Amino acid sequence: MTRPPSLEKGDTIGIVATGKKISVDEIKSAERILKSWGLSVDIGSHVFSESHQYLAGSDEERTQDFQSMLDSQEIKAIICARGGYGTTRILDNLDFTKFINHPKWIVGFSDITALHLKLMKTGFETIHGIMPVLFSKQNYADSLESLKQILFGNHLSIHAEPRPFNRIGKSSGLVIGGNLSLLIDSLATSSEPDLNEKILIIEEVDEYFYKIDRMFMQLKRSGKLNNLAGLVIGHMTELKDTSPGFHETLEEIVLNKVNEYSYPVAFGFPIGHEFPNLAWRHGSRMGLTVSKQGSELHPDEPPLI
Repeated sequence: MTRPPSLEKGDTIGIVATGKKISVDEIKSAERILKSWGLSVDIGSHVFSESHQYLAGSDEERTQDFQSMLDSQEIKAIICARGGYGTTRILDNLDFTKFINHPKWIVGFSDITALHLKLMKTGFETIHGIMPVLFSKQNYADSLESLKQILFGNHLSIHAEPRPFNRIGKSSGLVIGGNLSLLIDSLATSSEPDLNEKILIIEEVDEYFYKIDRMFMQLKRSGKLNNLAGLVIGHMTELKDTSPGFHETLEEIVLNKVNEYSYPVAFGFPIGHEFPNLAWRHGSRMGLTVSKQGSELHPDEPPLI
């Protein structure tokens, strides 16, 4: 995997909106924070377009903004404004030719999982981390600091408290994943991931328990769970039940799908749609340790390309 260059003070970071709308105030707040890190900020030309009711501009406008920043040698990193929905509508229209020759960090989570998976297939690390829509929210200081540290070249470990359903073990591998729905959405597309010997990281928000079960069942049926190096479950936020209830806990749903495999499984990682949402380098090599004392993802670096 190729790792884009770390940022330095004075570099320019671009903000684009690949999916749902974002407000001027939210962008301006993020711009102030990024400038306080010593960065210049370039905001996509169509970020505040009103040409679509839900999306931050038409597909053509959002594609144009992202493509322009991919191609620019002045832009050293691109952070996506927010998630929601819409990234997959433009994904296959993007040309990564100039990016491959001059790579830069792509940052985001949730709907941006689509970009992470696409770029991992292309052979590049990206950053799964907090986005401008959340920069000004309370309690996200740790999330912001973790993003800053990774952008500027520091390699971080992520710790989680012990959980009773964890499966003890140690492993290492490339880390991949993000939002469960977007992972499922990638199957049978050009972004479908190879999960063999990978550490799979999952988070989700606002879904029904039976749908979580169905998505994990699809991963199992498609063979994606067969040969993982490890499974990490982040924030599973605001999960809902039906009436009558599904009556399986998240832990039961997950463990029922992987009970025949021996790799470590860890719940409760601070990754996803809650605070803290700690940043990690998608596609990097990390070690996973799950013990009675807790769990940790830590850098396990190969030689840089």
